[in-house]
Amino acid sequence: MAGYPTDADLFAWYLRYAADGVAHGHLPALVTTAMNAPTGVSMMWNTSVLLPGVLLTPVTLLFGPQASLSILTTLGFAGSAAALYYVLRRWQVSVGAAALAGAVYGFSPALLHSALGHYNLQFAVLPPLIIDAGLVIAAGQGAGRRAVLRLEPRRRPETAAGSPGPAGRRLVSRVPHVVWDGGRLGLLLAAQLFISEELALITAIAGVLLVAGLAASRPAAAARRIGPAAAGLAVAATVTFCIAGHALLTQSGGPLVQHGPLFPPDYYVNDPVSFVTPSTYLLFHSAGAAATAAKYQGGATEYLAYLGWPLIVVLALAALVSWRRPAARAAAFALAALVIFSLGGHPLVGGTSNAAVNLPWHWIEEHPLFASVLPDRMSIIADGVAAALLALGIDAASHRLAERRRQTDAAGAVLGEGLGAARPASVVLTVAALCCLPLLPAPLPAGTVTPLPFGWTRTFTVLNLPARAPVLIVPVPTNILTATMRWQADTGQPGSMVGGYFIGPGAGGQAYIGGTGVNPVAWYLDELWASGLPGTSPFAAAALGAGLPVSIPGGGPAPTEKAPPIAQVRAAITTWHPAAVVAVTAASSPLAAYLVKVLGPPTVQSGIVLAWRR
Repeated sequence: MAGYPTDADLFAWYLRYAADGVAHGHLPALVTTAMNAPTGVSMMWNTSVLLPGVLLTPVTLLFGPQASLSILTTLGFAGSAAALYYVLRRWQVSVGAAALAGAVYGFSPALLHSALGHYNLQFAVLPPLIIDAGLVIAAGQGAGRRAVLRLEPRRRPETAAGSPGPAGRRLVSRVPHVVWDGGRLGLLLAAQLFISEELALITAIAGVLLVAGLAASRPAAAARRIGPAAAGLAVAATVTFCIAGHALLTQSGGPLVQHGPLFPPDYYVNDPVSFVTPSTYLLFHSAGAAATAAKYQGGATEYLAYLGWPLIVVLALAALVSWRRPAARAAAFALAALVIFSLGGHPLVGGTSNAAVNLPWHWIEEHPLFASVLPDRMSIIADGVAAALLALGIDAASHRLAERRRQTDAAGAVLGEGLGAARPASVVLTVAALCCLPLLPAPLPAGTVTPLPFGWTRTFTVLNLPARAPVLIVPVPTNILTATMRWQADTGQPGSMVGGYFIGPGAGGQAYIGGTGVNPVAWYLDELWASGLPGTSPFAAAALGAGLPVSIPGGGPAPTEKAPPIAQVRAAITTWHPAAVVAVTAASSPLAAYLVKVLGPPTVQSGIVLAWRR
């Protein structure tokens, strides 16, 4: 995707890392020195999409990580839409209403903007299934579920299409529902933890809000469900811990543990103006609205709030027309709460934060469990809840209009009865679909991947380093200069490198992007590398995107950093313990001349790649 190449390079690196682990006959390690050698990084403290990376291993190894990213994005849109459609159909929502709701969620502005670089959030396939499994545990089976929801899934697990034969069904039927339902929830939660822990937590918050809304609607029935629901949750917790327990323990008590919020509080929050201001990534937008949206302080990847006035009005009407249904009341309550949470601890209105006003999230965000949750990302699940409320409202309105029409039709007119049932549903669905048109996405902009340097593969072939031997590559990768990570992702070489774009513990264990920060020697080497690039270089875009001084005709700018003493450079390289130093630069460049002073003549020279074996 154009505009956010650093995030695309990062996730390409994650996919290659997972694929390499599977290719060597094991799952990817949770702590690795494949990046940021010799300290390493914790995959559980980073957005490492381990589960999709493992599942997409064949694609990554055969066609490269960019193909896997394209597939992941496609599945994120279509899979999220299909997941909500499936869940709503299970709960007896009509085909048309469920299809429209699935499209609203799967292609929502929140997922559209997440697709620009946050692939872990854009793949929101499992949240509807997780909430469905939680509601099944809360509502119970048969009459108990109808009492709470006035809805019932079309099929029980043991009688669904594709289920085991008679003998298998008898075996499944002997398993208590609480075990079956709890196991399903636990499996889905564990899977989501290896896609996005943040989205898993937001999904859990939405599930709790929905259950609370249902319990308030039917307190007596809810009280009777406390015991069975607790048992189902215990089964779910057990299954989740059996699958993801080791990873969670490694995250909380293993190497590279960190704490605290990664970003300033109340920065990535929804501005109420954003709910009705479309961005340039939506098909229908004005120049003024797009300009206003572009001013959002969190950037395009976090501009997640938009719903548009037509849909907001329709959602209010849907809540009113379906208010008799406990499910609709619970959805309306959960949607309102998620929207309020998405505003953060203090409201941001028109780009101005009001610290004097405290919102509910203010008392939640300080808890360690929620410190790393960005409030604006509540919009992803809020859009799913809004879509479900929309579907319930469509069916409720269709039913009311059909009943009213049948009362006015001639009694016993079969044809009239058929039209009375069909026409109102079509009209309501059409009106609802028209009100969702402002959500139509524009084509996503495509970007150019930084090309592989000529001589890269041959250089590492000649070096013939051990699989996990760390390598110092110039340009040294940072959170703003990720070209080296892309080259490693495209080829799998080297197996370990110094630097990278990652979240790691800084002073006192506080979470920071880049951990303890970029070493001054690495920063100077990057500036020296960029200053030797001509403006026509295929790598100039990466350097300019990082704000580094690319040369222009007539002589380029010198690095802003003062050249460190040779002894300091050698000491830094010794600290990194690299088996080799590799520089992507011409032999006549300032960087090449400087590295010759530090390291002597290169061991390997191939194309525009120089290497020194250490």
